[in-house]
Parts: sequence; structure tokens; C-alpha cells
Amino acid sequence: MKTALITGANKSIGFETARQLLQQGYYVYLGCRDKQKGEQAANQLQAEGLTQIEPIEIDVDNIDSIKAAREALGQKTNVLDVLVNNAGIHGAMPNTALETEVNVFMQVFDTNVFGVISVTQAFIDLLRQSPEPRIVNVTSGLGSLTLHSDPAWKYYAVKPTAYVMSKAALNAYTIVLAHELRDTAFRVNAVDPGYTATDFNNHSGPGTVPDAAARVVRAATFGSDGPTGQFFSDDNAPETGISPW
Repeated sequence: MKTALITGANKSIGFETARQLLQQGYYVYLGCRDKQKGEQAANQLQAEGLTQIEPIEIDVDNIDSIKAAREALGQKTNVLDVLVNNAGIHGAMPNTALETEVNVFMQVFDTNVFGVISVTQAFIDLLRQSPEPRIVNVTSGLGSLTLHSDPAWKYYAVKPTAYVMSKAALNAYTIVLAHELRDTAFRVNAVDPGYTATDFNNHSGPGTVPDAAARVVRAATFGSDGPTGQFFSDDNAPETGISPW
């Protein structure tokens, strides 16, 4: 049975990603900052008959929490097949280039960039034990610098600065990580779940959570001939699914 760890998985897209991976036969470790909320989420999935689920307490902003989660997971399995770096924040809104305080940028980067790096580095040894390891970094279409420079882009005017910068940095990390692992069985990709109706955006997005999670799951379950080092966004590129960086 393949195993997966999803951060920020007690609700919304992360939770639905867990559900869909469970439905495909994975054993899922439900990563969440709040242990009680994680247990409640796991209980909900178990009530649906999806029993191969276990909550793991992990705060991606806290290196000690990440290390503790790695130790806990290592006591349960010596192989991790999928890591979905899903946890993310947008920071205080609105955030602009000139008026947003630096501490807001730091907070957003701590979760969206440094948290991803720390989690990936902590669990890379377990991923290396998998014959087909997959890393999915959940990004945003707003992380495309190319499109942010195009006045014709439909989201051109949407520029929450700290969030945009953090997702662009996450995309850059995805590129270099995929390159570093290019001669291995790893598949490392960035996935934009799309503008989805969630708590994250006060349910303003037109997309559905199941569709958003399906995009993440698709990259998490690529076969041995699957792509790596790509930025997938059906929203940015509906014809090809591959977004410009």
C-alpha cells in the first residue's frame, strides 16, 4: 500500500485530496497543526469507510514540530511515496508592495516557502525509499511572473504582494528541486488547484473543492513516465494545463 503525507489537510482542498487518495487505495497521514482538528477530520473520513487514515500533528512554521512529525511517521513506516505540501496562508489583506509591513512578508514566506523547504528536507529520506516518489507543491496561478507581466491576463490586477511573491518563490523551489532530483525516480511538480470556493478566499472562487483536489491528486499519482519540473494550472492554461512560470 502506498503512503502519502499531506500538510494542512484537516479541511478544504487538503482534506479532499486526502479523501481522493484514500479512494485510490493510499494510506494517508493527515498533517495538521491542531491535533484535535486532525483527529476530527480523520474520524469523518473513517465514518465514510475510508479507514486507512491517520492524523499527524505538524506545524510547518515550527521546525521542532516538523522534526517531531518526522520521528512519529518514521515509527510507523520507513517509506513515504507521496508528499503534498498543501499548507499555505495569504497573509493580512490587502497586502501591497509599499504599505505592507515586512513582518507580514516574513510570516507568509515562513509558511508558503520555508515551511515547504523544511518539510521536504525532513521527509526526503523516507521518500527516497519509495520506488516512485512524488512531491506536489500546491501553488497558485498568481505565482506566475510571466502572466503578472501581461496586462491581458484575466488576473492581472490581482496582486496581493506577499502571497504572489511567496508562490513565485515556491515555484522557483519546485524548479530547482526537480532539477536536483532529475536523474532519480522522483516526480516534483507545482500544482495550482485553481480559483476555488474555500475559506481561504471567503468562498469567492468559482471552482469546486473536488475538482481542485483532483488536480493535486493527478500529479501525486503520476506514473513512472510522468512529467517533472512542471507548473500545472488548468486555470492559467485550460488547453494544455501547463502554466507559464
